[in-house]
Amino acid sequence: MSAPVQHPRQALFGHDAPRPTLPVVDHYCGIEARMRKSLALQAELGPVFDITLDAEDGAPVGGEAEHALLIAELATSPANRFGRVGARVHPWGHAAFEADVDTLIARAGQRLAYLMIPKPEGADDVERAVEAIDAACARHGAPRLPLQVLVETHGALREVFRIAAHPRIESLSFGLMDFVSAHGGAIPRTAMELPGQFEHPLVVRAKLEIAAAAHAFGKTPSHCVVTEFRDGAALAAAARRAAREFGYTRMWSIHPDQIHPIVEAFAPAADEVAEAAELLLAAQAAQWAPISFRDRLHDRASYRYFWTVLERAERTGRDLPDEARRAFFPASIG
Repeated sequence: MSAPVQHPRQALFGHDAPRPTLPVVDHYCGIEARMRKSLALQAELGPVFDITLDAEDGAPVGGEAEHALLIAELATSPANRFGRVGARVHPWGHAAFEADVDTLIARAGQRLAYLMIPKPEGADDVERAVEAIDAACARHGAPRLPLQVLVETHGALREVFRIAAHPRIESLSFGLMDFVSAHGGAIPRTAMELPGQFEHPLVVRAKLEIAAAAHAFGKTPSHCVVTEFRDGAALAAAARRAAREFGYTRMWSIHPDQIHPIVEAFAPAADEVAEAAELLLAAQAAQWAPISFRDRLHDRASYRYFWTVLERAERTGRDLPDEARRAFFPASIG
């Protein structure tokens, strides 16, 4: 009797915890008109990008409670078609943190995709924030939400591997602006811009540490903002560098015009997708034993790489060969 056909997720990763398969763009917005526009755009383009509704920087001083209520209303509205809407709360220790968490979970805990925890001073702050969020989920009968962390302080960077190891964290983001500002003028303003954010040694070190920590623990590293939102070519080049040189698999957008260039930069090329599909179908037919393919030997180590190519293709809306889609992504058919 022949062995059952195994899907790559079972055959290639064994007992490893599955990595979160997040969209490649995390789009931030905090003003009501922009939040509504972003939801309409997601409904049009599909879930190739997440929307993070911003309760931290988006809330006017004194209007934090009302802003959290607005976010909950939008997250539970029909405009949230795909369930890929999250929220950034105020930092742990801020006067509005507990109210943000309680409002969002009580009113929208069933519909939010994640919460973003900003500005922790270290791993202990992350643990306290997680405990408070999980307690609110239990109190309101909501599922435990996936959590993400924004690394933007000296302490968080120093303990980034401890933060990445936390089992409740699915993604680490780099907060470029606050990180540069935390150096008290020792890093020039140009390090917040292009090309400086890819050249200043302290910023480069931070990006690499965050990406390395995320990959070490199977989490998603999310690259920082590019403020030059009207320069499409510069943004595309930055996104390609983030993906190909710095190891990021997700990136922030702060303007709707940035979404498409980031998706394009993080998507695999058509020839890469075709090669990965052909190779993995051949490997599956061989029960994932080593094979010769295009005059090269391949085994599970390279199969894992080519599987990530197909996963990125799926997340970025790329066309897949019909046979590969039926074999590997049957839920997306029809």
